[in-house]
Amino acid sequence: MSELVMALARRTWPWWAMLRAVVVALWLVAAATAWWTAPRQQSYADARADVDARQIAAYQWGDHWDGNNTRRWFGAASLQSSGKPGPLFAWRTPGGRWHWADTTEFGEVTVTDAEDAKNYDGPGAAALAKDLRDAGLENELGDVAPPQLVAGIEIVLGVLFLGVLVFGPAPRRGTRWYWFWLVSFAPYGLGMLFWMFRDHPWSQSVAVPGEGRQRDSGFRGLLVGIVAAFVIGLVVLALQSVLGDRWVPRVN
Repeated sequence: MSELVMALARRTWPWWAMLRAVVVALWLVAAATAWWTAPRQQSYADARADVDARQIAAYQWGDHWDGNNTRRWFGAASLQSSGKPGPLFAWRTPGGRWHWADTTEFGEVTVTDAEDAKNYDGPGAAALAKDLRDAGLENELGDVAPPQLVAGIEIVLGVLFLGVLVFGPAPRRGTRWYWFWLVSFAPYGLGMLFWMFRDHPWSQSVAVPGEGRQRDSGFRGLLVGIVAAFVIGLVVLALQSVLGDRWVPRVN
């Protein structure tokens, strides 16, 4: 019976290999989109320049960044507001890129309407709001959030992973709990890629015979996932400090 299962697995291998390639391609699309749209800090002068050039497809005011979304694979911090508009200003250009600026760091601004200035958090925010009105962009409010494409891909890959893990054949290199904890804790969906390349899911329906070793346990998967999150976080911080916000967007 086992020989028959192995023979069927070998016959259907190209289809499963194609599915694994699709999974990797979806991950690449999500990673590239998240990188392209991640909010990057710019100067106050850059914000006013884009407003004057009418390069604002959407904008948002806020006073702090909420990092709850960063728990997702490609989640970025979202801009939140708890009072008057400002002092942080985020905007999206027509090319789909998000930027943000601190309006308290301005050179020289002029606010002619004293009542209008009271409605914003500081003269820099009030002056920028006036620029938006003068450019006819005051109605372009919109949330700074990852594109729905990224969230959709994350959901599809997550459901696919759990479905195969729970209902598919037993993993060959680690237990089901090993892969669950590792994929859950490793950032940026890298645990999913590790699962694809190390365990080759769906390529065979039974474990490889004659390995002479036990599969990795759930505790090891939890430990590896936590260590991976810590180490990868340090690597990203180091790259960000070396390459800058343009190439390695930071989590605000």
